[in-house]
Amino acid sequence: MTIMQKVFWLIFSVGNIVALWLYWQTQSVVSALFLLFTLGYSVVGIYDLKFSTHSLNRLYPVVAYLRYFFESYRVEIQQYFIANDTEEQPFNREQRSLVYQRSKNIRDTIAFGTQRNLLEENYRSLWHSLAPTHVKDEVKRVVIGNEQCSQPYSASYLNISAMSFGSLSSNAIEALNLGAKKAGCYHNTGEGAASPYHLKHGGDIVWQLGTGLFGCCNEDGSFNADSFVTTANLPQIKMIEIKLSQGAKPGHGGVLPKAKITQEIANIRHISMSKDCVSPAVNPECTSPKALLNFVQRLRELSGGKPVGFKLCIGNPAEFLSICKAMLETDIYPDFITVDGAEGGTGAAPVEFSNRLGMVCIEGIYFVENALVGVGLRDKIKIIASGKTASSFDLLDKIAAGADVVNAARTMMLALGCIQSRHCNTNLCPTGIATQDPVRSQAIDVEIKSERVKNFHNNTLKNFYELVGSMGLDDPAKLVPQMIKRRSPYGLQMSTGSLVPPLKLGALVNNEVQDEAWKHWWHACSAERFYVEDLYVLKSPEFNQQQYPSH
Repeated sequence: MTIMQKVFWLIFSVGNIVALWLYWQTQSVVSALFLLFTLGYSVVGIYDLKFSTHSLNRLYPVVAYLRYFFESYRVEIQQYFIANDTEEQPFNREQRSLVYQRSKNIRDTIAFGTQRNLLEENYRSLWHSLAPTHVKDEVKRVVIGNEQCSQPYSASYLNISAMSFGSLSSNAIEALNLGAKKAGCYHNTGEGAASPYHLKHGGDIVWQLGTGLFGCCNEDGSFNADSFVTTANLPQIKMIEIKLSQGAKPGHGGVLPKAKITQEIANIRHISMSKDCVSPAVNPECTSPKALLNFVQRLRELSGGKPVGFKLCIGNPAEFLSICKAMLETDIYPDFITVDGAEGGTGAAPVEFSNRLGMVCIEGIYFVENALVGVGLRDKIKIIASGKTASSFDLLDKIAAGADVVNAARTMMLALGCIQSRHCNTNLCPTGIATQDPVRSQAIDVEIKSERVKNFHNNTLKNFYELVGSMGLDDPAKLVPQMIKRRSPYGLQMSTGSLVPPLKLGALVNNEVQDEAWKHWWHACSAERFYVEDLYVLKSPEFNQQQYPSH
């Protein structure tokens, strides 16, 4: 018998007798409360010992509930009282505070020096110039759209990433879109369709078509061209993005728990309220590289020539090269490719998918940049980076790796007031952002929160341009990977990408590649199918560095 079982039987027997005697003698409030305590303890304890399915309750009757209570607040206790400013994931206290400060237009400086270990392995940093300059106003926008597009779009360097109505509340979506309008950036709808809340305030929209084709699908899940044309030709829709995969759960369809599915969401998406909404893992219109590009071309025509691209998390490199081969064979080029990182966020995903699949954003960008250069198509296609951007350095890091513009999702939620409670999949978001509970969501003041989105966007870009200028550059397009320095295991700094030599223009199509991995991937891939067996033995670049000439 455990100690708490002995305590229970002591209270059940002696405690109740003593409580009854005291109450009979005194008839006082204190004795009455004591009697209620012993009786309540006895009832709960009997249930735990005889009927509970939990071993803890049977072994530690009544007091086991204390564990469950404290466990329910574990995240908050750790966040507020235990973790230091730089150790939490996915965003630590320093990063969250920076977003809050910039969104509120209050002081965002630090005192007494950095809390980071500047000699930590893989620590990333920049070298400044003794001739700092200013970024020119005329280069602060990026035009997306190649010669196959008749309505190119001028984008901000920082934009609002994909977050759908359903995952987020209506007020949160409205605040994000109004913030995008004020900031002069675009707002990606996420895969849950272009809802009335995305369209209400007139902010620029990138309409994402997920694998479920929500907003333009027939009852059987196939593509409905008429529905697509109706929405795609709205002036507010600036670009179309086909979602192939998502960084937080690559190889898995989107998940909207049924607890968050309202009748309105069911009507917008054409789904059932009785079960989780799980999108298929494969887009039904994009079952091969050539099918993907044909769909790109079809959407471009149906939308009146607006920029069309696709989003994916990079996995097997040969499979992305399959798409590149298909581009060369079909002469169809997407206007942009959004590279999502494995570190990206989501409202709900299987643990193994979030923790173990996909390349991180920087690796994916660097690979896609080199692949497009290697097939001679980099000048036709813009790269959009998506994955964990809290500071201006995060933005610069991705641009230097090869991205043209960057999308941010979770930090835009932080700007709305998200506290990283990680209850997005329960419909119990404490700030009313990632929930469909009307009482919780009404806590979001659309006007006030839109100002904070605008402030975070503008202040992050302001510091980004100052960082670029501190390096002696007057145009972010001049950033290259070697400008990002990484601390090596030996304590010295090295340029990012230095161990993986960049491909020369047209090297893949001209058979001028030295690296064995690139050779294998290029010869193994096919424009007719995505799947390529992952058979190449990938070794650390340090072992092969001697065979490449220095650049």
